[in-house]
Amino acid sequence: MAKIKVTQIKSSIDRPERQKLTLKALGLNKLNASKEVEATLQIEGMVKKVSHLVKVETV
Repeated sequence: MAKIKVTQIKSSIDRPERQKLTLKALGLNKLNASKEVEATLQIEGMVKKVSHLVKVETV
C-alpha cells in the first residue's frame, strides 16, 4: 500500500468543527506537523476535505 506524507500548513483556528476533527483524525495538531499515513480511499477523502490546510507528498 502506498504511503503519503501530510503536513499541516495552515491553522485550524476559525475553521468549522468538522475540519478541526478531520485534522485531528489525520494526526495533525500543530502547524508544520507531518504524518505519514497509508493512502487508502478513506484517508484520501479526509485529505480532500482539508486540502486547503495541508500539503501532501508521496513517500
